[in-house]
Amino acid sequence: MTERMDHGPGAGRLEVVAGPMFAGKTEELVRRVHRAQVAGRGVVVVGHALDTRSGPGRVASHSGLEVASSTVGSAAEIPALVEPGTRMVAVDEAQFFGTELVDVAVRLADGGLVVVVAGLSVTFDGRPFDPLPGLMAVAESVTKLTAVCAVCGRDAAYHVRLSGAVSAEGDALRPVAAHVGGTESYQARCRLHRAR
Repeated sequence: MTERMDHGPGAGRLEVVAGPMFAGKTEELVRRVHRAQVAGRGVVVVGHALDTRSGPGRVASHSGLEVASSTVGSAAEIPALVEPGTRMVAVDEAQFFGTELVDVAVRLADGGLVVVVAGLSVTFDGRPFDPLPGLMAVAESVTKLTAVCAVCGRDAAYHVRLSGAVSAEGDALRPVAAHVGGTESYQARCRLHRAR
């Protein structure tokens, strides 16, 4: 699979797009995918099976930009999606893949692919969200985005889970870092307003 890529070992690179919820990470990922497609490059876009917000077979931003994608349940499944002619692998919602994604992304980049990974850099309680710290450490480029604080309008590097938020099944949300949700469950916040 990655033994022989179009450009050979050394020509690949890892690019990370990180930030809190509502910062435009997926929008930036889709923008990079569209540019590669316009340039005639083969692109594989990957989403995680846990993220069902956009429906099957597509990755979509909150603003409505979208691109066709493959869905997998683990990082180990990503290399099998790479076909001859693939030049870029784009992975959305990296936080759902866990730390295994770091080794997979590095192997793909070492094999000559451009690997673009987008994901949350912090959990809802403001802690580093693996695997983003590990990915950022080994990436050639890191784009750190901010959202807009829902309280004051400043740059927001954080997001918080709203108290009283409930799951799609109507249950109160448990304190887990990887709950899938949107504006009904989370708000972007600046450093000043991240405390509840």
